[in-house]
Amino acid sequence: MSGKRALITGITGQDGAYLARHLLELGYTVFGASRRSSGDSTGRLKELGIADDIRALKVEMCEYSNIRRALIECEPDEVYNFAAQSFVAESFAQPLYTSDVNGLGATRLLESVREVAPHIRVYQASTSEMFGNSGARGGLDESSPFRPMSPYAVSKLYSHQMIGLYREAYGMHCSSGILFNHESPLRGVEFITRKISDGVVAIQRGHRDRIMLGNLNAERDWGAAPEYVVAMHAMLQKDTPGDYVVATGISHSVRDFANFAFQAVGVQLEWYGEGVDEVGVDSANGAIRIAVDPKYFRPADIERLRGNPARARAELGWQPKMTVPELAAWMVETDMRRAEVGTI
Repeated sequence: MSGKRALITGITGQDGAYLARHLLELGYTVFGASRRSSGDSTGRLKELGIADDIRALKVEMCEYSNIRRALIECEPDEVYNFAAQSFVAESFAQPLYTSDVNGLGATRLLESVREVAPHIRVYQASTSEMFGNSGARGGLDESSPFRPMSPYAVSKLYSHQMIGLYREAYGMHCSSGILFNHESPLRGVEFITRKISDGVVAIQRGHRDRIMLGNLNAERDWGAAPEYVVAMHAMLQKDTPGDYVVATGISHSVRDFANFAFQAVGVQLEWYGEGVDEVGVDSANGAIRIAVDPKYFRPADIERLRGNPARARAELGWQPKMTVPELAAWMVETDMRRAEVGTI
């Protein structure tokens, strides 16, 4: 049992929930911060069976005094910041809000830690979206150039660089995880992987006939979220803070992920056409199961992201295990169970 105390902002999201479970298993006392809302946002924590083990509090990342009071109340040894407007497409519609929460929110947190208890170790959730179309053909690592292509990515780059500044200027133990795409059944349905897994189940149950997607050629380095939170925790256990790319080193296209998801229910897709006319067809009956809708294209998109997690492997002893076909199958199978018991 560690006896440590951790504060997780954005605890009701995918990463917050999985990290909370991991820390509880390690013997931490976990404080979970989330925005005040009229509804119940603890669904992920309940699904993991840990909702009653979290000491919940309401924290608004746009309000400095609120963050400061939370730190005084919790007295954490570690803070993990996941609070964000995390949907890339939505950041184009809400660039100011995204910038405030993701960029200035992290700065408010850092400044609060510096004033209240600068010994607290801070983890910041950075993102591979910061790289944009950097032009790197090999795996992107901690030294690769940043070329953000969305308000979300710009806001995350701001907070990422503020972590480095507070680390250098004030000697604080601040680390960033430059995480490539990491998925799970706890992903929101607005994200492409969960949209696909949820859609596969809906088709299998006869509730719809196809899934409408955007850029099928976009390639991402997809991993399993429960594995990635282990790397986050490991960063704050190091004597020296730093930034780490967390990825699998393998990229797959959206088309590939759709193939894997349908294969999980015994459906083989065949692909015809190109661009907006491309369709994925069930090879057994000719039914169109995937089609393209231009409304899902981003104003600016990243064609390919693949990470190089060599530093995380060497210094953190971290290694990804789940493959993308296994990940897609896990998500589809979980969504199928949820549908069968009426929880989706």
